[in-house]
Amino acid sequence: MASRQWSRGQPLLQLKVQKRIDTPFRIFVIFAFRGFMFFFISKIVSFLFTPIFWVFSLLVAALFLKGPSRKRKALIGAIALFYFFSNSFILEEVSRIWEAPATHYKDLKTYDAGIVLGGMLSYDIQYDRIQFQRGADRLFQAVELYKTGSIKKIFFVGGSGSIEFAEMKEGMFVRRYLLTLGIPDADIWIENESRNTRENAVNAKEFLVKNNFDSGKFLLITSGHHMRRSLACFKVVGLDVTPYSVDRTASPERRFSPEHLLVPNVIALMWWNAVIHEWIGMVVYKIRGFA
Repeated sequence: MASRQWSRGQPLLQLKVQKRIDTPFRIFVIFAFRGFMFFFISKIVSFLFTPIFWVFSLLVAALFLKGPSRKRKALIGAIALFYFFSNSFILEEVSRIWEAPATHYKDLKTYDAGIVLGGMLSYDIQYDRIQFQRGADRLFQAVELYKTGSIKKIFFVGGSGSIEFAEMKEGMFVRRYLLTLGIPDADIWIENESRNTRENAVNAKEFLVKNNFDSGKFLLITSGHHMRRSLACFKVVGLDVTPYSVDRTASPERRFSPEHLLVPNVIALMWWNAVIHEWIGMVVYKIRGFA
């Protein structure tokens, strides 16, 4: 198959509203609503269970609580939470326990495709530009694995995880990026409807079954903190994958410098959001039978 080419002058966003009518229509509406509500509620819960929200809530409480003793307790609680969750050493120790171990290149075999899970970029409409974010190592590592022959195809799985910009599908941006790197379109598979890890697994399996490729050998590529829940989801849907953890939080060796042990780090605070999100997600998925 000839490789599809993309030029910068070509408009990327040609978003069309597609109306799909299933039969019976009422059943479709019910299941669509349930899926959206789970997605919407998960976003709210994810926000509520973040250290930044806890610290902010205690600071606000300190402003409105009556009595110096209560105000002082709220302030002490906010400071204690901030210091704990902004400590790089504590974060790394937790990450060593939670994150799935990485795999050395020499231990890899050859895989039919590398399944790359989304959640790594946004799109700048004004300047027609892709903006990579935390987690982009998933795609960069996949490209390297493709170039070195460890994977034969790059299968990107990810739509829009945003409620506000639901039409911004990560998959189409990733296809554009991979084409500019010279990767043939025939070696790029895209699934751009999934909004969370559960849908990543379900939609990936459906795509592979539809293309008579579900019996192949696949490498699952995602961040170390995300790998446990991802593997559990893929196991539930019956898709056999080999884990390949990237984007690790913990350094190879423990660091005991005063800066690392004692000085607050805002990046550590942000990483805790992702770790706690995975913990909550794993519990919810276990309860619902998704993992």
